[in-house]
Amino acid sequence: MALLWNPESWSQRLAELEAQSGDLKEAPLRRDVRSLGILLGEVLREQAGEDLFAHVEALRQGTIRRRDAESRGNEEEAALHAAAALELVHSLPVERAILLTRAFAFYFELINLAETNHRKRRRLALKLSGHAGGQRGSLVGTLCEMRRVGISADEAMGWLKRVLIVPVFTAHPTEVARRSVMFKRRRLGEFLAELDRIPIPLQDLARLEEQVQAEITSLWQTDEVRSHRPTVYDEIKMGLDYYDVSIFATLPGLYREISEALRAAYDLDIEPHALPPVLRFGSWIGGDRDGNPFVTPQVTRDAVQLARGHLLLYYQHQLEEIIDLLTTSGRQIPVSEELLARLEAYVAEIHTPEAQVFGEQYEFEYYRRFVICVKARIQRTLEEPGHGSAQLPVTPYTLAQSQDKVTQALPPYCSVLDFIGDLEALRASLAANRGLRIARTLVDPLLLQVRTFGLHLHTLDIRQHARVHAQALKEAIADSSAATLPGNLSEETASVLETVRVVAEIKNGCAPEAIRHYVISGASSVEDVLAVVRLARLGGVRVEGSGSGPARGLGRDPGLMPVPLFESIEDLRQAPTVCRELWSRDDYRKLLATWDNWQEVMLGYSDSNKDGGMLTSTWEIFRAHRDLHVVARECGVKLRLFHGRGGTVGRGGGPTHRAIFAQPMDAFEGQLRITEQGEVLNFKYADEVLAERNLELMIAAAVDALARPNAHDPGGHFTGVLKPEWESALDELSIVSYQFYRKHIQNDPGVVTYFEQSTPVGELEQAKIGSRPARRSASRQLADLRAIPWVFGWTQSRLLVPAWFGVGYAFETMLDRPGALELLRSMAHEFPLFIDLLRNVELALGKVDLATARLYSALVEDAALRERVYDLFEAEFHRTVRAVLAITNQAELLQDNPVLARSIKLRNPYVDPMHLIQVDMLRRKRAGEDTPEVNRAIAATISGIAAGLRNTG
Repeated sequence: MALLWNPESWSQRLAELEAQSGDLKEAPLRRDVRSLGILLGEVLREQAGEDLFAHVEALRQGTIRRRDAESRGNEEEAALHAAAALELVHSLPVERAILLTRAFAFYFELINLAETNHRKRRRLALKLSGHAGGQRGSLVGTLCEMRRVGISADEAMGWLKRVLIVPVFTAHPTEVARRSVMFKRRRLGEFLAELDRIPIPLQDLARLEEQVQAEITSLWQTDEVRSHRPTVYDEIKMGLDYYDVSIFATLPGLYREISEALRAAYDLDIEPHALPPVLRFGSWIGGDRDGNPFVTPQVTRDAVQLARGHLLLYYQHQLEEIIDLLTTSGRQIPVSEELLARLEAYVAEIHTPEAQVFGEQYEFEYYRRFVICVKARIQRTLEEPGHGSAQLPVTPYTLAQSQDKVTQALPPYCSVLDFIGDLEALRASLAANRGLRIARTLVDPLLLQVRTFGLHLHTLDIRQHARVHAQALKEAIADSSAATLPGNLSEETASVLETVRVVAEIKNGCAPEAIRHYVISGASSVEDVLAVVRLARLGGVRVEGSGSGPARGLGRDPGLMPVPLFESIEDLRQAPTVCRELWSRDDYRKLLATWDNWQEVMLGYSDSNKDGGMLTSTWEIFRAHRDLHVVARECGVKLRLFHGRGGTVGRGGGPTHRAIFAQPMDAFEGQLRITEQGEVLNFKYADEVLAERNLELMIAAAVDALARPNAHDPGGHFTGVLKPEWESALDELSIVSYQFYRKHIQNDPGVVTYFEQSTPVGELEQAKIGSRPARRSASRQLADLRAIPWVFGWTQSRLLVPAWFGVGYAFETMLDRPGALELLRSMAHEFPLFIDLLRNVELALGKVDLATARLYSALVEDAALRERVYDLFEAEFHRTVRAVLAITNQAELLQDNPVLARSIKLRNPYVDPMHLIQVDMLRRKRAGEDTPEVNRAIAATISGIAAGLRNTG
């Protein structure tokens, strides 16, 4: 067979990579998709036989014909094709159905990789063209716009100094892929990237194609669905993987981008290492115990230790590289007095002459000797008792045997500031002695990383529900006169108290910054916040911060800040009142003063959506955001919001940079934390290029939201200004939508029955996605179902109800009035929040497939309930589509986003067979065929449909 990636000419291939528009730009993606499809076909024939390949083609062609008939309006022909496909699927043995599902799912695995590689390719093409500054959300583009409207360099630097973005990784169970599969994806992605490094000799091209096919074969032979539910430790390791895969390497490049953007826009010459810190990282994995009994106090202790060990091993590796490469000799170039003094001080601590410590090794190479001492201290820090776990040993990067005395004699770093001081002394000496280029190359990257990650890697949040704290406090102080805690505590209360003891233990170590936030789920009152303060003090935690310290709290104990999470619509509405009462208390104001008057508040997107629907959730979060900042200013509090956004539109997802920019005017201090969950982590951080782009987007959006250059331009659009008539319209839309949603979703028990029977939500457990149970309790009520399975089920059945239900009814009600269409169109043209809402709703509507949803509805046993609920959803879907098209002035959905529209259209014929198989397997299971094989088939369809839609929950 001819080589699939062999071009007619390499110059033509280069033209494709450099193209800025048109078909030429998309040609490499089409070639990758076609070539990967051909290779998958070969693997299927080889591994599973011609019969399977024939079945794949029969199903694919059948679903294509069905959709073609639908597009022509021939419902009778479409029904015939659908019935034939259903009959074919129903005739299959379960094992064959599993293989078919895997075949279609693997196609999407490969397509997703090709699309991800194309994103990287286009990013590179923009850089080569010099047009990267024009890319939406780029920092240089934002800064240039700021300069154009008259914002000075000093003002721009003032805004940048206020920015601090903290992505917080969570283990929310929305990533269906196993860790092993993710590693294989990355290998395939690396091979695809290599195919773009042209020209490639024919022999090398043949070798690359063979490697791609070998990896596809290996993937086919790998279980893509877990046979056991992942443990919390598995989730911790998966979160740490992203640091190795992209984040460690991305950080220095990101700061170089910021430095270059400032130079391009304002002609400022600021070294990357001298820039203000704009990025930190956080995690919930191992700290979030809300509804997850597997997150124990010991798990929390180990999560901190694993993160710390992971980071220190990385530092060891980087220091080893510096030792290998920093060969500057004192006989060639002088060394600073400060560095020599530090080296002499270290040697003095060893109580052995320097000549004996190092022997003849590195004679006159003072830098190398100094870095050996630094590395020895990192090793001692790694070996400190309590920084490794008996269950999870950490193996350090050891020094040469001859330098054992250095490791044994030098102390560990008990503050990251000491480590930074050593690195800064090293850099200063190089810079002062004609070694600036060496410092930039070898020292600056590590210096930036240490300033970002400290000695702890990321902050670990503790999270638990307010009602658990209330019960724990009630039990703990049942006898307020007793000298000790009661002995008959419930298991849950004992766990809460042991957790705060572990927090105290961790914060008494060398990195007290490792835990600084305690998130309170279901917060609704001042008492919910104060309960955490009292429980923490009972456990020996110093809640107060240790006073003012270095920039952004690095190297000091920040204390333990309770973070109320307002989740329901009612709680969001009451949040400003609750916080005003809290911030007005004298005892709490004393606490605030130790946190430099900062207070963090978290807003819950997922649960507020489940509680009140898409439109009301969006508007009430915006109102709470704005009003909380008003209250904060009045109380002298600096407010940082923590946005609990999910991956899908129904859980607050959508482009992050748009959401940051859509914040209320004058309601942003520059700092924010934001959850990064499940499949979103892989989409954003699976590669260095993608991670850098994602982080740059968030930083640029934060600067844009602070500086508001559009508002400085008399002719500017998207200024963020909320006109009174727009606010009145959104208030009305929210009320109407909320009433409609509550009546037909929250207050109709039949909807929960329909949901449970018409979706695979009950089989979510079989997919072994995460360690956390789907419900907080055994209750079958919607309120006790977590938001993730709620969104997950509707996504699998292609209705995506949480992302649009209630929006159409509210719009249509308003559109009946004269002038309403013009009003809503002006909002859709000018107001960022409304623009974001419309785009997200339109995206969800574009993924809805009513024919498929009707297929799932047939699983509902009660025919009257089935028709009533399905008809309700179908009517509201059509109503929402009509309203969105009218407001956006489009003839069809996604008319203004043809790339996405084409992607959905091309994917549908490959997703359809998996829907057919899933429905058939669910029907078999509910008819009594509840076997491991059937459950495995359902789990395979869940994974495949998620890959096809690029969404789970």
